Amino acid sequence: MNRSLLILLAASLTLGSCVSKKKYTAIQLSNATLNNKLDECNRARTDAENKLTNLQISNDHLKDQVTEMSLTNQALLNNVGNMATLSAKEASNLEKSLESIREKDLQIRTMQEALTKKDSVTLALVISLKSSLGNLNDTDVVVNVEKSVVFISLSDKMLFPSGSTTIGPRAKEVLGKVAMVVNDKPQMDILVEGHTDNVPISRDCFKDNWDLSVLRATAITRVLTKDLGVSPSRITAGGRGEYMPLVANDTPEHRSANRRTRIVILPKLDQFFDMIEDGLKKATGEEGGE
Repeated sequence: MNRSLLILLAASLTLGSCVSKKKYTAIQLSNATLNNKLDECNRARTDAENKLTNLQISNDHLKDQVTEMSLTNQALLNNVGNMATLSAKEASNLEKSLESIREKDLQIRTMQEALTKKDSVTLALVISLKSSLGNLNDTDVVVNVEKSVVFISLSDKMLFPSGSTTIGPRAKEVLGKVAMVVNDKPQMDILVEGHTDNVPISRDCFKDNWDLSVLRATAITRVLTKDLGVSPSRITAGGRGEYMPLVANDTPEHRSANRRTRIVILPKLDQFFDMIEDGLKKATGEEGGE
């Protein structure tokens, strides 16, 4: 009997030991699964916290932008308000200033157009002169343009005998070609300038180099007007003496270069300004028509 009980008790203990081991194993598996899920949840929480931080930074940046735009908008509203409160007098002054600017711009454009026309006339004149005088020695006759004014420089040796105001035949031939060109340009004025070197004149008929330069200029003027048909109202004769040399009077060649007569051809100022006034009138009329 006792032996049977012992066998039964041993069997019970063995059976009980086997059931506890299985449960333990199951619990271990369940615990591992839970740990894995906990790790996943922790990682998900970390990602969510990072995203939340980024969203907070973006939100703060957007708030700053909204604040800046609000300040800008308020400043614009203030400016609009200030402009809206301009007095009638200030508005009138502003309109006058704008009108003055428009007038100045119109004057500048009209002046530029007049200068362009004048430059076109000057260019045509130079071409005509060089074509007419092209077969002459360049050292005796030089045609150039300075500041839209045409200059014809005639050497002393071609025009006059030494110390004289008598014009030679070759000089009259050259002056005839000049006269032919300027007579075709009645809108141009003519200035005849006499120039000398710095060697004092020693003849009784001339007081000084001033005298010599003026008398040579008037001698050329007489030929142009009396012999070649240039209108006297277009010509001015003057002498520069020795006081406007081309080069230093330090060699015979340089002194010879300084002894010259210069014929200056320039537009009549009154006609030039009439051109500007006509341009202003036409421009103003066109703007008024618009």
